[in-house]
Amino acid sequence: MPPARFVTGSTMRHVIVMASTGAVGLIAVFAVDLINLFYISLLGEKPIAAAVGFAGVVGFLQSSIAIGMMIGVGATVSREIGAGRMTEARRIASGSLLVLAAIMAAIAALTLTELEPLLDALGAHGETRTLAIQFLTIAVPSVPLLSAGMCASALLRSVGDARRAMNVTLFAALATAILDPILIFGLHLNLTGAAISTVLSRCVLAYVGWRGVSDVHDLLGKLSLAALPGDMRRVFAVAGPAVLSNLATPIGSAFVTSSMAVFGAGAVAGQATIDRLSPVAFGIIYALSGSVGPILAQNLGAGRLDRVRSALRDAMLFMVASVLTAWLILAVAQSGIVWAFHAEAVTADLIRLFCSLLAGGFLFNGALFVGNAVFNNLGFPLLSTAFNWGRATLGTIPLVYWGAHYGPLGVLCGQAAGAALFGVAAAITAFALVRRMDLQAKASHEGAVPVVGGSGQAAMAVVLGRPISHP
Repeated sequence: MPPARFVTGSTMRHVIVMASTGAVGLIAVFAVDLINLFYISLLGEKPIAAAVGFAGVVGFLQSSIAIGMMIGVGATVSREIGAGRMTEARRIASGSLLVLAAIMAAIAALTLTELEPLLDALGAHGETRTLAIQFLTIAVPSVPLLSAGMCASALLRSVGDARRAMNVTLFAALATAILDPILIFGLHLNLTGAAISTVLSRCVLAYVGWRGVSDVHDLLGKLSLAALPGDMRRVFAVAGPAVLSNLATPIGSAFVTSSMAVFGAGAVAGQATIDRLSPVAFGIIYALSGSVGPILAQNLGAGRLDRVRSALRDAMLFMVASVLTAWLILAVAQSGIVWAFHAEAVTADLIRLFCSLLAGGFLFNGALFVGNAVFNNLGFPLLSTAFNWGRATLGTIPLVYWGAHYGPLGVLCGQAAGAALFGVAAAITAFALVRRMDLQAKASHEGAVPVVGGSGQAAMAVVLGRPISHP
């Protein structure tokens, strides 16, 4: 296993490389859904497009759980690598992969038994509801494969192998791009073909991830049942709050979707298009939380609080430049996007509003994502939970409810306003937290406790305000 690579060199360079390659991989994951929706839109049937939208909300709930656990695995393994404890890192990686797959299999089984109540709660009905059930019945059993591939990608990022972490999801998206037209149009399977394509792409995701983690980097050590409970306590100390944090977004999205459903299939189709377009357009922002995490965690493990502060500053600067660039591209390309998805009436109005104005709100989403990386990787995951749930509840429900009085466009505006409030608050808190940790570390150093350049374990004990124990 290679040594920690983020504790030396330019933090801006690390941020750019990790975020850029992470974005390609993450965009590839979201492009799977966007490609599916694009080919489905060519069928010209609004109920099918709306069904994909409802199915996407359910899938978002599942993937958010997997991403939260992935964050816990990546943060814990990165700390061990930063502190030079390679044997422990490999053991934790093996146990985490096994436990994550088991948990996601149980969640997939529960989802299948509760599909109808879930879709009823979202406001799906009639043909759209039937089609959504059809799609999810095929796609949901493959969720453990999705989570295994995502976890493998996080492990590859934890050792700094940005290229292979990117390839995990990139190859899965390429598989979808090839399979979708064959299954949907060539074999005339329509929505069923899109679901089968999703399952096959997840098989590719899991296989490529496994090869990188196991064969290339030998990141999977011998599984220890005796150490497993202790290892998982450490992982879930981060993953538990991260899961709760990540669930906030799809639950808030579910409320937005149910509010849109009141205005018909066209409004739901517009929301579905935006929900799939925005992660692709702003994939580099979505990638920041997972990509910056290993940089923060390795430097915390090595006791380099000065580099933690530098990485946070550089991540914020990089985020602002990326959002402004993507927003400009969307504003210029909005007519082409409307044409490509055969959008009309309210569907087209929603897409145009997002591309021309509301896409700028990702400045605040980006600030929240970077803040989450700080909170999750520096030992304060409950702050991430608080900000995400605050945005999903106080920042979504009352403002979306108020906006709905002005139609579907008002729903989108209400959602964006809430994101702005909580994004600014998260950024301020993240900078204040890192500054406080740095001051504590410097004060301890003056008191003869080795922090910067000394023991990473001692530094973590000081800045987190508690001893760090290992099995």
